[in-house]
Amino acid sequence: MAPADALPLLSTTQLDKAMASANDDAIGREANALALKLAKMHLLGAAGSAERAGWHIVDTDRTVDLGALLDGALASGTLDTFYAGLRPRHPDYTVLRSAYASETDPERHATIGRNMERWRWMPQSLGPNYVLVNAALFEADLWRGGQRAGTWPVIVGKKSTPTPIFNATITGVILNPWWEIPASIVRESVGGLVRRNPSLARARGYVWGGGRYRQQPGPNNALGQMKLVMPNPYSVYMHDTPSKHLFEREVRAFSHGCIRTGDAIGYAATLLDGVKTREEVDAIVASRKTTSIPLARSLPIYVAYFTAATDANGNLVIQPDIYGRDRRIEVAAAPPAGGCAAG
Repeated sequence: MAPADALPLLSTTQLDKAMASANDDAIGREANALALKLAKMHLLGAAGSAERAGWHIVDTDRTVDLGALLDGALASGTLDTFYAGLRPRHPDYTVLRSAYASETDPERHATIGRNMERWRWMPQSLGPNYVLVNAALFEADLWRGGQRAGTWPVIVGKKSTPTPIFNATITGVILNPWWEIPASIVRESVGGLVRRNPSLARARGYVWGGGRYRQQPGPNNALGQMKLVMPNPYSVYMHDTPSKHLFEREVRAFSHGCIRTGDAIGYAATLLDGVKTREEVDAIVASRKTTSIPLARSLPIYVAYFTAATDANGNLVIQPDIYGRDRRIEVAAAPPAGGCAAG
């Protein structure tokens, strides 16, 4: 069961010793400990802290009382069902698990296994409605009612300023946003422009004073004409961009960490369904007036990193590891010659 889910085989040394001693209490104790350890791996993953470095999505499954569930499964004789029920419930995991069973190429097999492990770091259920951004795939998916309702291309952080992995809550949309320019970007470029050529800086919409640098709303604003309200400790947001040509690139790692979104106004209108029509959204954008609009219901967003995932059609895609994060994760042994049997 463990190998089929890209999990390592657990040592049975202590259980073997207990069985050799013929001590029923010791056998029961060691067997239960082994079963519980396997359950924790299925639900929460097998990786250590170094392998999970940089992964800041809160896994709510850590509060699950696995001991009580295991006791119930043992009492009812439903141990196989118990373990199967601990797997990630997202459709991507099912696709990955199937591919892992049949993949014979060692590198692809390892990549699939690493991403199965990443799914165990996510909440087992993401809920019926949410946004999932996959930085490695340069895509954002909107899920509604447990089904993928739309996919948008995104631009993510450069290798030097990678997009962080975290979860947050989208509460609204800002149309025609001001850009509060981070100190790092002021140091990198904007501050120098203001000193060298203040008239050009003003022509580009920059406003400064008292140590604060901002950019006025408009189509040339660095945030474009839309920004999501999604408070988080990284000051990373989904937003529009005036650099639309970059969406034509296959590898789209160009930002300082934020998530630039293709068809951003269409995306915003989709999120605001039931609150504003597309025509109303377009009218607000055309007015160039900064307008904040709450969503009808707040929406979880997960900014993740899966180098093996599914595309908009549900097909398996394996992407290059742009941030070099795959090699941190240890994987189970390579598949045997001729395939990897599921179990």
